[in-house]
Amino acid sequence: MPFGRPCSRDTIRGILSSTTKKTVTPLWSVEFFEDEDDGCPVQDFLDDLDKPRRAKVVAVVALLGEHGPNLPFPYSSQVRGKIRELRTQYGKERYRVLYFGAPARVFVLLHALEKSTEKIPEGDIKTAEARMKKYLKQLEGD
Repeated sequence: MPFGRPCSRDTIRGILSSTTKKTVTPLWSVEFFEDEDDGCPVQDFLDDLDKPRRAKVVAVVALLGEHGPNLPFPYSSQVRGKIRELRTQYGKERYRVLYFGAPARVFVLLHALEKSTEKIPEGDIKTAEARMKKYLKQLEGD
C-alpha cells in the first residue's frame, strides 16, 4: 500500500477480518437526550448522584459505547419496542438508564431512575418513549 493513500472503511474491515476471527464492531456514539422542555434529564440525574454511584452508571454507559448493540445482559436488556435499559447497581440500589439506538450509530440516553420495584414503572417507560419520539421528530426537522 503506497504511503499517503487514503484508507477506506472497507480496507480497514478487510484487514481486521483477515487478522482476527472476532468481528470488530466500531465504536458507537452515546448522546444525552436534550430539549427545551426537559433540559438534559439523564445528565441532571447523574449530577444528583454522589461520585461512587455516578461512576457505576457512567461505567455501564461507557460499555454501551464500546460494545454497541452487542452489549449483553445483565448490562443491557429490552424494555419495550425500541426502548432498552442499561442496568447497574450500587450495593442494593438498582439504577437504570433507558435508551434507544437512533440512526447513524448513535445511542440516545432518554431517562434515568433508581429502580425500587420489580418492573420499571409504566410512567418511566412512557417518559422515555415520549422523549424518543421528540428526538426522532427533531432529526426529521434538521
